[in-house]
Amino acid sequence: MKHYRTSFLRRTILMAALLPLFSPAVAPAANAYEDYIEQYSEMAMEQMRAYGVPASITLAQGLLESAAGRSTLAREGNNHFGIKCHADWQGDTMLRNDDAPDECFRVYGNVADSFRDHSLFLRRKRYAELFDLDPTDYTAWAQGLKKCGYATDPNYAARLISIIELYSLQRFDDPTHKVNEEMAAFIHQTLCNTHVIRKNRGLHYVIAQPGDTYGSIAKELKIKKSTLLKYNDRVTDREIKAWEEVYLQEKSDVAPEGVSRATIGDGESIHSIAQRYGMKTESIRRLNPDTPDTPGQTLRLR
Repeated sequence: MKHYRTSFLRRTILMAALLPLFSPAVAPAANAYEDYIEQYSEMAMEQMRAYGVPASITLAQGLLESAAGRSTLAREGNNHFGIKCHADWQGDTMLRNDDAPDECFRVYGNVADSFRDHSLFLRRKRYAELFDLDPTDYTAWAQGLKKCGYATDPNYAARLISIIELYSLQRFDDPTHKVNEEMAAFIHQTLCNTHVIRKNRGLHYVIAQPGDTYGSIAKELKIKKSTLLKYNDRVTDREIKAWEEVYLQEKSDVAPEGVSRATIGDGESIHSIAQRYGMKTESIRRLNPDTPDTPGQTLRLR
């Protein structure tokens, strides 16, 4: 990850030098993710000023956890960060499938309350070590959140970092040294055509961006589309779920060490679980021959 940050910095410097050569400047296409950033970036910066949580982290978590404000939990419960009830919650609640069936999630009166509660949630003792980090070091914060147990997803930090760098969200962490908006648009457009190759459990993968297909990634990375489809348990090309792993080699037959079960969450499938843990879908199906591929079902992974 450190190597990538250096590469990203070099690419940014290079693009800054090349920017005057492009006229007009490339503007990012309007979509739900960019609309979300425009709508809530100031709210995220307010939280950073009040509580010290980097605005880039807040925005990236909101984008990921709420699918840019489009998830049921966000639309019906104003919960943009997937925060569960826990024993001290006294407000309204909503049941959703997540790490287990029918888990209890907090419901807020408005989105601002959700953003504030997210900051207060991270101010708990469990996350205290995060506030010893440089607030402009989004990589350390993303990795710290995973280490402190914010999410069970093994690639949670990689997803957050991918979102931050794709949309140049780090510019909101230090408004006095903001990336020029034109430059941010140029970086975003360039990174839309650049997938960083990451590695977990010895498996190389990239994180899908909104609108990606297996065909578009195969073309960019100069891999046969049929090979990429095979590695990712697909028969035909299709749009990939945003921020899902796309593997560049054959996945494992077994689950990661310490992982024995997983629940199909809302908007997920057996394939989603297979991608999350770098397992072959067929391996999961063999372990769960009679389990429907529907949210709320708990799968054996060993």
